[in-house]
Amino acid sequence: MSMRVSPQIRRLLGYRGGTCCADNGVAVNNHGWFGHARTTGTEILQALVQGVDPTTGAELEAGTVLQRADVLRALLAGVTALEQISARAQRRALLPDNVGVPWTADEERALVTEFQSGDTLSDIATKHRRTLRAIEARLERLGLLTADQRTTNNSFTGSPASRATDSQPP
Repeated sequence: MSMRVSPQIRRLLGYRGGTCCADNGVAVNNHGWFGHARTTGTEILQALVQGVDPTTGAELEAGTVLQRADVLRALLAGVTALEQISARAQRRALLPDNVGVPWTADEERALVTEFQSGDTLSDIATKHRRTLRAIEARLERLGLLTADQRTTNNSFTGSPASRATDSQPP
């Protein structure tokens, strides 16, 4: 995921060029920010909030702009935003590969065949690299399952009872 970094931010952060890319939801380059190979934007912002130079670890001089309340609030907002991006990316990484990918006619035919042959919904979801909720929703759309027969309702994992039995509705 590419990130556009303004020239002012590049100068502020000491960006030395190279390819900018996402790492843990924050910007880094192949040289690293400030010469550190794996320093993240979150770590840099946190250091600045604490009044520490992210390159040297030395305390920043008194009277800098970083001691203004509005600047500290902005830095903290940046830390929060980067942490939220990182958390979302981690949650997304746990989802199956085909989440959000449109269904093909061939995949629907295979789904119907597997469902009618008695494969469990969890096995079908694994084969299709989709969530259990997506499998049930597609089966409902195809008229093979009713809303009352679904185990997931509006959750992504289903109820604990449905996972324990992992059986196909009658």
